[in-house]
Amino acid sequence: MDPEEKIMLTILLHHDQSKNLDQIMEHAKKTGFYRDFPPEGTELLSWSVAMSFGFIIQVKAAPSGLRNLNRFMEQKAWGAFRYEVYPSYDFKSIAERLKKEHS
Repeated sequence: MDPEEKIMLTILLHHDQSKNLDQIMEHAKKTGFYRDFPPEGTELLSWSVAMSFGFIIQVKAAPSGLRNLNRFMEQKAWGAFRYEVYPSYDFKSIAERLKKEHS
């Protein structure tokens, strides 16, 4: 694999339940989270809200950019969100094939 080939990542941002929405927004504004996301070298693919949960964000980044993404999340998301990051891939075409095969 080309070391600069981008990989897909799914980021789960759980709202900090000890804060209300105004406090979360205040923290995110203070750190520049919304202003600066996604960090340099990261491509935003999708950003969804899951009610009562937080955000589900998909990005692409080169392996060499993972540290930058991690540092961004530590510096700008912590305090407003808990976060998890998972390597992921697009399953849609596989699911469509399986649907046909299992019909």
